[in-house]
Amino acid sequence: MAYLERVQKQFEESLAVKQAAADVLPELLVAAADLMSRSILAGGKILSCGNGGSAGDAQHFSSELLNRFEMERPGLPGMALTTDASTLTSIANDYAYEEVFSKQVRALLNTGDVLLAISTSGNSENVCRAMTACHERGGHIVALTGRDGGRMAGMLREDDIEIRVPSPRTARIQEIHLVAIHCLCDLIDQQVIVAAG
Repeated sequence: MAYLERVQKQFEESLAVKQAAADVLPELLVAAADLMSRSILAGGKILSCGNGGSAGDAQHFSSELLNRFEMERPGLPGMALTTDASTLTSIANDYAYEEVFSKQVRALLNTGDVLLAISTSGNSENVCRAMTACHERGGHIVALTGRDGGRMAGMLREDDIEIRVPSPRTARIQEIHLVAIHCLCDLIDQQVIVAAG
């Protein structure tokens, strides 16, 4: 019975965090999708990065752009900076693991592009360095964070957007990050289709 109660508690907590997020995140998600859509429609691209589960989220997001989300459309320019093992390991070996995303951002991001920076704590050093590189290159940032936003929250500029999950638990933050990614994909699809006429 104790195991059943643990499972039920997980669902109850997940629902409570989803409701809390639904109260505070929708306007930010609309703004973030608008920023990303404007970049794509202007010929830009979306780069994404994160560690662990957040690396999986970065890859999930880019795959939905490049392939499709829920409707047929041409592929959209997105790239996860977490997928090239040769690049990641060479940068980590020759420089430092903290540079694995920032060096890619400096090579690939152009003015007007968007970086989707994902960290449940907001303190991942390699993600923070990627954000600095993004600003240096004239890009914009959409940050998916949790807890108190961590260092990432203080690094954002006025035209960047933070989507901060109102929870201290990593698992709950990751669940809302996935919902946020699906909302972004849906809204980007809608804006791109409207623009295409």
